[in-house]
Amino acid sequence: MTEVVYRIVEHDGGWAYRLGDTYSETFPNAGAARAAAVRASREQRVSDATAWIEFETSAGEWITERADGHDRPDTRVEG
Repeated sequence: MTEVVYRIVEHDGGWAYRLGDTYSETFPNAGAARAAAVRASREQRVSDATAWIEFETSAGEWITERADGHDRPDTRVEG
């Protein structure tokens, strides 16, 4: 199973959570950033409907695949 890790980091004069190379909005303190990351991580685990999705690869190829809405990742918050 996939694991998604939200990391609490200093960012733009405040605090944010980071997922991969993407940062959230800036929060005034680490506690507020952590609370937002916990909310986001909980939402990520909620099941959804199975659907067909399309996306473009970095090579410009379009892919269509079935996304199982019940196949949710494990999540955690660090920091």
